[in-house]
Amino acid sequence: MALLQYPKKVVLGDITVRDGFQHEEKFIPTDAKLWLAEELILAGFKRIEVTNFGNPKVMPQFKDADELSKRLCASKKVSHLIKEVEITAITIRERAVERTIQARKEGYGPDRILFMVSTSESHHRTNSGLSLDEYWKMCETYIPKAHDAGMKVCGTVSTIWGCPIEGPTELKKAVEFTQRWLDIGADDIEHADHDGSAPPNKVYEYYSMILDAIPDPSKHVAHFHVTRGWGLANVLAALQAGITHFESTIGGTGGQPANFMDGVPVPGTGKYYYQDPGIVGLVSTEDMVVMMDEMGIDTGVDVDRVLNIGRMMEKIIGRRLRSECVHTGRIPKGLTGRI
Repeated sequence: MALLQYPKKVVLGDITVRDGFQHEEKFIPTDAKLWLAEELILAGFKRIEVTNFGNPKVMPQFKDADELSKRLCASKKVSHLIKEVEITAITIRERAVERTIQARKEGYGPDRILFMVSTSESHHRTNSGLSLDEYWKMCETYIPKAHDAGMKVCGTVSTIWGCPIEGPTELKKAVEFTQRWLDIGADDIEHADHDGSAPPNKVYEYYSMILDAIPDPSKHVAHFHVTRGWGLANVLAALQAGITHFESTIGGTGGQPANFMDGVPVPGTGKYYYQDPGIVGLVSTEDMVVMMDEMGIDTGVDVDRVLNIGRMMEKIIGRRLRSECVHTGRIPKGLTGRI
């Protein structure tokens, strides 16, 4: 009998505090962000993404980037664990990188920053304001500066499986972009399905190509959205291809930065990909952790604590989120005591 083949141990990164909250149209209090970051660390996550050091006029959800980073760095609640955790912040453009370098010098900056490119020129320009050629040159300048400041660099590759502006894209171009990131000094690569357009067969095909070209699984992070409901199917396809590093959000939150905040229109990143903001979002951390636990995969996190975080997250956001397991719970492992 043939059995499904997949890694038996994975590394999970939760990116709720940044990506999960960026799509919300109300400002999430800094106290709530700090609570969530602390709880994720206490649950066992060794990688979390906490903020965006970009222009707060464009993304006011992150106007507290410095305050949150300082408070997390000084948190007594997780002081015994924080040195074991890799904290990531997003830095799309030059000024954001400079802010993180200064924060690092002052003792509260992130351990890792993230740049983003899309294989689609129009999508990339919409997100960054630069052409691909201009952006690659910028990254070649700033990656060494980030390393000199003691920060790792993650390079994101997006529109791997398709572009919401241009349509179909070529997988091999994303493989080439991945290699280019590594050639200019990136430490690892986030492979992102930012609009939920990747079907599982193409996910398996792509990650097989990636691991053939760059066999070290620690260099690759899978990032899936659930716009069309394929998120966990894609996680399984990536596992079967041999991927071991994944990221997700509590409650399946996240999406494009909101263009409306606390009753006021703001730039965000322009129009939403979809008119209903409730249909975007990432793979649910809770559901992925429970699924992997059932598959016998060591995630390194406390499953019950993750589910408790998910229940509280619904109170923070103020609505039912996209986790099934938060409401259905784990699969019972023994007798319940009922007659």
